Amino acid sequence: MKRLVLLGGGHSHVEVLRRFGSEPVTDVELVLVSPYPDSPYSGMLPGWIAGHYTRDECHIDLARLTRFANCRFVRSACNGINPEARLVFCEDGTTLPYDVVSVDTGARSPAFDVPGAPEHALPVKPVEQFMLAWAEICKRTVRGQAPRRIAVAGGGAAGVEVLLAMQYQLHSLAPAAEIGFELVSDTAGILVAHTGKVRTIFMRVLEQRCVTLHLGAAVERVDSGSLRLCEGGSVQADTIVWATGASAPLWPRSVGLATDERGFILVNQRLQSVSHPQVFASGDMASVRHHPRPKSGVYAVRAGPPLAENLRRSLKGEELVDWRPQREALALISTGDRYAVASRGDLALEGQWVWRWKNWIDRRFVGRYKVP
Repeated sequence: MKRLVLLGGGHSHVEVLRRFGSEPVTDVELVLVSPYPDSPYSGMLPGWIAGHYTRDECHIDLARLTRFANCRFVRSACNGINPEARLVFCEDGTTLPYDVVSVDTGARSPAFDVPGAPEHALPVKPVEQFMLAWAEICKRTVRGQAPRRIAVAGGGAAGVEVLLAMQYQLHSLAPAAEIGFELVSDTAGILVAHTGKVRTIFMRVLEQRCVTLHLGAAVERVDSGSLRLCEGGSVQADTIVWATGASAPLWPRSVGLATDERGFILVNQRLQSVSHPQVFASGDMASVRHHPRPKSGVYAVRAGPPLAENLRRSLKGEELVDWRPQREALALISTGDRYAVASRGDLALEGQWVWRWKNWIDRRFVGRYKVP
């Protein structure tokens, strides 16, 4: 009996569980290690923040999925592994020997290198903790205790989308409340990874929504109620949300796994660690050698089928198959209300129909894992 341990219930691993449940592998014990009973789908998070979805609609039930896959579920976080002895160490004290291990835990909280950020800012990751905090903010808003000013650090798609979703929901809950919104980014423009057409659309939207922009403004320090900027001055806010780029957990590098310069597990085109062949990784945790891609849920979803195939082949001792992530991915970025922008290469399309298209794609993805 061989043991496959899946660390994390990310977008790739839910597909692994679904496929192993549909086509079981004999003589293999499957174990999932995750601190949460369900897995949030990142594509629907802004819609949940804006109030368009319930919590259940944008989560995948890991407990149900593991039962379908005849998989043991260890409700704990992973503290690290010993790749030489092939051991997984869990936060609850559990130690799991493995034959093959796969890592899809997602990136940790956005880089908290800025002094004061861990104490005074609310990170969007881990999503579960952010959702609890946001639900409390909404409750206070209904009671007439809405925040007066919210600042979001991060000018990428995550920062812009989260800010607009927050604004839409709070204005829906308290139409008479005067809540100011500030967007702070160390880049000279917003959405720098997207075409100029997309940036123009969102600059228009942010101006229409009266969002104050602080571009080219790196944050030097976060204090209670303010962001101190490197070039001088500060941004006042009673709620500070941190939505900058993702960062890797510390343990992969510390245990001797090969990583890229940012600390993400370096894998080959078979999603296999370049230093330890019994270790696989996907999603935000992985960096495909020679094919670097942005940290996006789109790539994690696409990695699910080849990861499942190669895990199955590895357990059987068969030759693995290569997978190359697509060069460009379609991004569907919402504007808080039921309106969205499609971005891919030089393409930029906008409208309510784009949001309906995004809604259909997202619901179809989550629905795929509502297994018997």
